[in-house]
Amino acid sequence: MRSSYRGPRTKAPLAGLTSLAVLVGGWLMAEGVRAQERSPHLPAAAERRAPVPGDSAMAVDGSSDAPLALPPARPLSMRIPAIAVDTSLMDLGLQPDGTLAAPPDSAAELAGWYQDGTTPGSVGTALTVGHLDSATGPAVFHQLGSLRRGHTIEVERADGRTAVFTVDAVELHEGDAFPDEAVYGQADRPELRVITCGGEYAGAETGYEGNTVVYAHLTHVKT
Repeated sequence: MRSSYRGPRTKAPLAGLTSLAVLVGGWLMAEGVRAQERSPHLPAAAERRAPVPGDSAMAVDGSSDAPLALPPARPLSMRIPAIAVDTSLMDLGLQPDGTLAAPPDSAAELAGWYQDGTTPGSVGTALTVGHLDSATGPAVFHQLGSLRRGHTIEVERADGRTAVFTVDAVELHEGDAFPDEAVYGQADRPELRVITCGGEYAGAETGYEGNTVVYAHLTHVKT
């Protein structure tokens, strides 16, 4: 089976059967690249995903009352210990139709990040995507849906720091019920989205019926 993202408000795969595609189009172009210019109020759905109790986040300078955030730096790799993921992160951009390019089928073991958006660890919403499966078997995010609140995601960055995110929620969005603002909207703290296919497999012509989205926020920085 091949992974194939269903884009928000769309009833068919946007990039064919051989690649994943997330419809970000105008939303990312209008919202994502302005992450550093403004910090709008979080959507209600995001507000409900409050930090996990017991968080003890510290600022990079060691002050507990300063906000935890990092300057921009290219992410290099991602580790998710709970599901044994350890993958390099490739740069992904937008395709001409406004969809987010995905790792090629030949690299289904790798994940990617939206290089024109927020870098993981900086204030805003960083986007990462990867295949659920491939023509030859399970892919990098095959077990993504089994993550639970409190699990951690580590992103190693080019500046030598590792941004550690704590999972707030894992949601399966079926069909057209895709919450664009909650997934793609910019946050006023460093947040991370990890996205793959999910739901029922509807066959080669349609792909999967939905998307699995992991919502997480920065809670620690390793140097």
